Amino acid sequence: MKSSFFLLLAGLGLMACRVNKVSTAPPPTVFAADNPLIQYMGRIDFSDKKKPTFWASGVTVKARFTGPSCALILGDEVPGGTSHNYIEVVIDDQKPVRLQLKTKIDTLTVASGLSAGVHTVMLCKNTESGIGYLQFRGIRCQQLLALPPEPGRKIEFIGNSITCGTGMDLSEVPCGTGKWQDQHNAYMAYGPRLARQLNAQYQLTAVSGIGLIHSCCNLDITMPDVFNKVNQRANAVPWDFSRYTPDVVTVCLGQNDGIQDSTAFCRAYVQFIGTIRSHYPLARIICLTSPMADANLVTVMKRYLTGIVAHLHTQGDAKVSSFFFARSYNSGCDKHPDMAEHAMIANELEPYLKQEMNW
Repeated sequence: MKSSFFLLLAGLGLMACRVNKVSTAPPPTVFAADNPLIQYMGRIDFSDKKKPTFWASGVTVKARFTGPSCALILGDEVPGGTSHNYIEVVIDDQKPVRLQLKTKIDTLTVASGLSAGVHTVMLCKNTESGIGYLQFRGIRCQQLLALPPEPGRKIEFIGNSITCGTGMDLSEVPCGTGKWQDQHNAYMAYGPRLARQLNAQYQLTAVSGIGLIHSCCNLDITMPDVFNKVNQRANAVPWDFSRYTPDVVTVCLGQNDGIQDSTAFCRAYVQFIGTIRSHYPLARIICLTSPMADANLVTVMKRYLTGIVAHLHTQGDAKVSSFFFARSYNSGCDKHPDMAEHAMIANELEPYLKQEMNW
């Protein structure tokens, strides 16, 4: 009887120890944005390391953590007095969730009730530079851990609204309703999709309405003007090209130029390829037709790009080529590709990149 009593006490003691162990788990901590365990991808202004600021669509922030929950702290430029940036959030490579920011400083609980163990969180800026900047202020979780190294392959996608993912996500707000940026989804656009399919890093260098020699929509900039900027829409904040050197660059310009004088357009295109080459001397450069162009523009662009590539080959640059899309994709807002068509564009381009890069 006595031994049974002590056994009972011992069992209660063990139980108390187990309860005590759970109760002393570390509480969530806010880890600042300059924590070296956080991974960033894209054109970002790190002049304030506690508040890295980014305008471009497709910029990503990634972390690995432990604990049952995770919150992201984001600053929003709130252009015009109303916040309207969108982000995509992915937890543990599950289905992405699209969120709209609401206030000047948002603390977003993006995961809760998670199982014990290690988790990952990734956020992507869905909206483009004209909608305003985001500032990453930190992550609240139990513990941060080191992420695996980023993929060695690197791609840069240069373009306009198509590359930004404009007008493609109709899941919540139909075309013609809401605000212009309500259909933005850079994460699901052809470039990031293709990069994920190829296990590559990516960077989107794109502005809606921009052209090579002529931009639409009252823009006073062209891509050659702002290629060296972090905030391309405002032609501001110099970009340090040493931060990212792609293996391959795709150039998807011409939709907003329309049919131009061939000499002027081709000369400017060759000069722009020269600018790209000056920063990326070893990169493969692929000149694309516009995935949303009509038949007339497609015909002209094929002729222009064929001549441009041939000229550059005669000048000794054999690492420039062209790719012509098989059809036009116009099921999204304002005749842009929709989400399903962005997947088709990525799938159409993937075999060519694999072949050119031997990936």
